[in-house]
Amino acid sequence: MINVDVIVVGQGLAGSVLSLKLKEQGYTIAVIDQPELSACSKVAAGIWNPVVFKRLTKSWMIDELLPELLRFYRQQEKLFNASLITEREIVKIFSEQQEIDLWKKKAEGELKNYLDEAIYTDEITGIKKSPLGYSKVLRAGNLDVKLFLQLTQEYLKDGFINEEFNYKDLRISETIDYKNIKAKHIVFADGYLMKHNPYFNYVPFKPAKGEVLTVGSEDLDIGSNIINKNAFLMQLENGIYKLGATYNWDDLNEAKSEVALNELQDKFSKLSEAPYKIIEHEAGVRPSVIDRRPVIGSHPQHKKIFVFNGLGTKGVMLAPYFAQKLVDHIKVSEPLNDEVNVARFNKFFVH
Repeated sequence: MINVDVIVVGQGLAGSVLSLKLKEQGYTIAVIDQPELSACSKVAAGIWNPVVFKRLTKSWMIDELLPELLRFYRQQEKLFNASLITEREIVKIFSEQQEIDLWKKKAEGELKNYLDEAIYTDEITGIKKSPLGYSKVLRAGNLDVKLFLQLTQEYLKDGFINEEFNYKDLRISETIDYKNIKAKHIVFADGYLMKHNPYFNYVPFKPAKGEVLTVGSEDLDIGSNIINKNAFLMQLENGIYKLGATYNWDDLNEAKSEVALNELQDKFSKLSEAPYKIIEHEAGVRPSVIDRRPVIGSHPQHKKIFVFNGLGTKGVMLAPYFAQKLVDHIKVSEPLNDEVNVARFNKFFVH
């Protein structure tokens, strides 16, 4: 029999960040995951953006999220002795004068810490030039999610169990018993696969499939910038770029589609006329809920069972801060923010 404090189900981005936070706080853990079941985290570009372009407003809670994001991932860089995050600026290419007017207004006001006030008209090698120019979002960046997951799994060592979780083998009493593991708590961080979870399948999920391309081009040179214009383009290494992304709320599987491939190629052609070759085409399903907020907290009946899910497209940004909130909740019953507490969906729970 293996005795641990917490079983974590899922080792995607959410489960990995939570596992590291738990270990940091001195908890013993067992992490159960079969990586082949969900590709979402491995496919993700891992971009964080402090600004919502659609309304040109601050990303939700960014002032609280960003310091913890940087602190946490830099700490893991030291732990793993690896480079995980790249701080970048996002190039926003303008299409209309009113975009510029709003940008300048926001850069002098509520977004002064996150928007460059300058309007640039110089060319970016390989990117179509807009007659209106571009500006930059500051304090953005990305996490190398694939490497982060790999290094986390290696760090977990014997605490990582590579298998599909079987709900029928879970026994709940004074303790949590799963096969040969006895624990005080269990946390489900199972991404969009939570739809199969009998404890939390009442949560109104609204997952979205996303597809991305890795492309090679010698005629592009965007440096560390992320180009944004109805798509993102980000350099991974010299001559290699990530292009994304698509959104599909109906075709919820991880199979690559011809429709998305054509859409991504069309997005590239609107950004650049540079010749390129497709190196890889990947698909994953993002775990989002209907109100687009994380889902954190304990089961309505079983208080030793917790959920950490629903991070959607902003997982890199949300995970460190809210993983800490969940650890504090488990440890000392620290109340959770009503906006993220799974209790907001208790009305959907059928006893």
